[in-house]
Amino acid sequence: MQTEQERVIEVGNKLFIYVPGEPQFETLFEVDDKGDINLPEIGKVKLAGKLPSRAQAELKLRLAGVYKALSRFYIEVRSRDLLINALGYVNTPSQISIPESGNVQMVISKAGGLKAGAQLDRLQIRRGEERIIFNYKSYLDSGDSRILPELKSGDTVFVPVSPLIGNVQIDFDAQTLSAAGDGTSKESITLFGELHNPGTFSYKEGMSIVEALMRAGGVTRFADVNNIRVILKGEPIMFDLKQYLDSGDDSVLPEMVAGSTIYVPIMVEDVKANARTVYIMGEVQKPGAYEAPENVSFLDILANAGGPTRFAETRQIKILTSAGENILFDLLAYSEGLLNDSVPTVRPGDVVFVPEKTDINEKSWLKVPPTRAVKIIGAVHSPGRYEWSKEMDFTDLFAHAGGPTKGANVNDIKIMRKGKVTASFSLESYANSSDGSYTLPEILSGDTVIVEELPHDPKDNKSQWIRQDAKNSIYILGQVGAPGRYAFTEQLNFIDILSAADGPTEKADIRNIRITHRNDNKARVSKLDLALYFETGDETLFPKVLPGDTIFIPEKSKDWLSKPKEQVVRIMGAIEKPGRYSFDDSMTLLDILAEAGGPSSQAMIDKIIVINHSCCKEQSRRFDLEKFVKKPNSANIPVLRAGDTVYIPSDKEDLTKVAKNSFLDVLTIVALLVGL
Repeated sequence: MQTEQERVIEVGNKLFIYVPGEPQFETLFEVDDKGDINLPEIGKVKLAGKLPSRAQAELKLRLAGVYKALSRFYIEVRSRDLLINALGYVNTPSQISIPESGNVQMVISKAGGLKAGAQLDRLQIRRGEERIIFNYKSYLDSGDSRILPELKSGDTVFVPVSPLIGNVQIDFDAQTLSAAGDGTSKESITLFGELHNPGTFSYKEGMSIVEALMRAGGVTRFADVNNIRVILKGEPIMFDLKQYLDSGDDSVLPEMVAGSTIYVPIMVEDVKANARTVYIMGEVQKPGAYEAPENVSFLDILANAGGPTRFAETRQIKILTSAGENILFDLLAYSEGLLNDSVPTVRPGDVVFVPEKTDINEKSWLKVPPTRAVKIIGAVHSPGRYEWSKEMDFTDLFAHAGGPTKGANVNDIKIMRKGKVTASFSLESYANSSDGSYTLPEILSGDTVIVEELPHDPKDNKSQWIRQDAKNSIYILGQVGAPGRYAFTEQLNFIDILSAADGPTEKADIRNIRITHRNDNKARVSKLDLALYFETGDETLFPKVLPGDTIFIPEKSKDWLSKPKEQVVRIMGAIEKPGRYSFDDSMTLLDILAEAGGPSSQAMIDKIIVINHSCCKEQSRRFDLEKFVKKPNSANIPVLRAGDTVYIPSDKEDLTKVAKNSFLDVLTIVALLVGL
């Protein structure tokens, strides 16, 4: 065994350096992780790996230049502490100094202990390039210190994290980690399925399947304990836990080995059929097959199934016997004491069916059979097919259908039975009979109730307007979509009433609308050019209309007698259809010529005369249509206004000088030519 002077100085050792008369050397100097000590006046000196005698000689030589009295100088290794780095999944990763006799547990303790989730069976000691892996969990289980590797100064103890921990750092508790399993290698066992805490767990020598199941928290109440599947060394084995618990026979337990897989399936309902089974289905809380001894009644079975749900039709419960009988039972009437009969007897093999309650919002008539339905059609708010019972009367049905509509003929309600009208009923007479002399008709399942509508008002499309008081109404007549009498207030205007009447028709003469104002002391008539409003958008063109006024929109007409001269243009001479034509500002001379059928074959189109009538004098202008056709220029077309005259001479007469004549001469010539 080496003496103290034969052992080299190592990292973590604490040295006493004696320099007489120097208080700075009274404390111990620790060799750091780089092998150096830090001395006063001279700084860092590397001593790691050197014998104490050699270190003393080197230090004395270096200190001689600073300190004089070194005759009694010496170095003494007072403590052989180890300097260990604790890293990984520990609470306080740091560099730790432990006694030479210390071990890994002391390092972990000084590092604040292990974090929840540390992998105890894969701890590492890193010594340069060397990696020493050991099972710290095995040491904690057995206390055998031989499992722990010997530490050397400068080593690093690294604690890895369990692979069960995810990539995101979150807080865990021991219970959560334990429930998730502690196995991480092929030597572990895996349990999944209907277990409280499925996972991968470490395998212990001699572990049984029951211990493995308990390690996973035991089976749930949904587990199929009769068909637990175990895979041992690649071979599947079926294990019946219930059989083992009933018999206590250890021979039925499969022998567990490392790497085994255990699966506990969910229980699947099997078809139950025996000599004492009764079946209950439909709208009950727990439908299924139940064992029914001879002394069990119908209510016992219904209560054992949790009773009817809130959707159950308790008035139509059916018992289907094994003999083929169909028994109908009204549970609601029985509970109210309306039935004298006792509860039906239920025997093994019978089926109890609780149907679903009919929803009147659902249109399917299959929900209610014809033997339980009454139809109500016609002028009611909710016509349809409704479930019927004996204790109901006609008013129950009528109320269930929402009552009659506004246009219903309640004085002649018909009840049909088997295709024939069996009764007519007046709801108004029934409501007015205070002495009860007018009785309700009898309604049976399968009947049809018909509520007819009153005849329609032929003016019903505008009935709401017609019913208005005359002083609050306005009249619109003529060429509109819906002429009539409409409600009107001072807040409305002309466009509002025109829109209410569906607007002008195609034949409407919107340039000559007439409004008769009758709300003043004296009636007066105003005129409206609606086309001009559409061209200009000037709302000041609208006259003020009030309740009581009448609006008339005439029909377009080509009859010149119905048009004042201010709205027509006269065209005569060599033209296909001479006469007076309606004219507005949007038309030109060419429009009038086209309206009159165009010049005749004898027309002198190069000498067309246009006579303009103004307030003071008449003026004539000549127009060469032939030249215009060859070289069109709209600036050469004479301006034509309402009231003007257009004359087209024929080649039989020379009227080149007609423009120089007076207006009376022109009229004389025109009259002779056209025979007027």
